[in-house]
Amino acid sequence: MKLEKYGKENEYSYTLGAFPTFELIKNKPEKVEAVLIHSKATHTADLDKLLKLCKDNKIKIEQDDRTINKLSPKENCFVMGVFKKYRTKHTANKQVVLHNPSDMGNLGTIMRTMVGFGYTDLVIIKPAVDYFNPKVVRASMGAVFSLNVVECEDIESYLKSNSYQKYFFMLNGKNKLGGFIPPKQNYALVFGNEAHGLPNNLLTVGESVVIQHSNKIDSLNLPISVGMALYEFNR
Repeated sequence: MKLEKYGKENEYSYTLGAFPTFELIKNKPEKVEAVLIHSKATHTADLDKLLKLCKDNKIKIEQDDRTINKLSPKENCFVMGVFKKYRTKHTANKQVVLHNPSDMGNLGTIMRTMVGFGYTDLVIIKPAVDYFNPKVVRASMGAVFSLNVVECEDIESYLKSNSYQKYFFMLNGKNKLGGFIPPKQNYALVFGNEAHGLPNNLLTVGESVVIQHSNKIDSLNLPISVGMALYEFNR
């Protein structure tokens, strides 16, 4: 299969590694174009399970060392899944909202954390990194295929289109995480950019929340903040 280096304008993307490829096939089999296997791949129970899943879903399997070597940044990647990009709609009554996320590793980690706590709906406010970039897919360990991701052009458009109770996580938030009883449904947890956080004008829009920490650091890492919030709201 002839594939070019990934670009946001491409109609397809790909997974790097057996585990995210397995998650792709398990959750979005209808979007899979092919699975590429390297000649150095050893037959393990996990690989056999992946190949059986391909067979059950009538997915084409190709040995293609050249493409894998060209597109994978790591030498120990022996499996790739090629898939068509797709759009999804929200189906749940609680959301995670990321305002201008700029780090692909952080976005992937947040996606995996969301799945771990049972959250399926993610809103990404532009500008933002491409959530179908193979680096994001790999960082999420394929969790992206379990999520409903919707992009929004700006925060104003999102606020107008959504009536959920919103909790804005900010360093100057008025409510302490853990200091109030969170709702069970119809809410959105909103987090800012890794470097700049959320705009201060959002302090008056919904409920602002602060995650307390010592004064020896200026802020918590974004994925850690999201993980703490998801845990607290999911208790």
